[in-house]
Amino acid sequence: MGKRQKGFSLIELLIVVAIILIIAAIAIPNLMRARMSANESSAVGSIRTINTAEVSYATTYTDIGFTALPSLGPNANPCSPSNTNGCFIDSVLASGTKEGYSFTAIPTNASNGVNMGYSSTADPGSLNTTGTGSFCSDQSGVIYYLSGAIGCTTATGSVLQ
Repeated sequence: MGKRQKGFSLIELLIVVAIILIIAAIAIPNLMRARMSANESSAVGSIRTINTAEVSYATTYTDIGFTALPSLGPNANPCSPSNTNGCFIDSVLASGTKEGYSFTAIPTNASNGVNMGYSSTADPGSLNTTGTGSFCSDQSGVIYYLSGAIGCTTATGSVLQ
């Protein structure tokens, strides 16, 4: 009788690799969906933060009213509040990009030099990759969602429940 070799045969190794590939094919789409869901949750939280910051800014600087996104953020560390840098949000959100979403906040409805409203949006960097839809809000504080598209407005979006 011949000597028996120790170890795995090529067939056994190929079967193990095939099983690993099948498990990966099942797990990766679920991981991507979980990441998109996390990005969307972060976007909604950031829109809420912008809403709060806008109200705080308009209350603090009544001669200006609401403002654009960069003016809500810091100017340095530590931040010294002013009408151009309110120090109400962090520098990451003030930059306009966070967790796969891009953010804007634009003052609207100017009356006698005071901005009486604003419009804020959160759009995915890549639709169906970083997020499945767009979020938006205004001075009412209601958050809207536009599914499967970029460019949410309070007129085109559905109220987020």
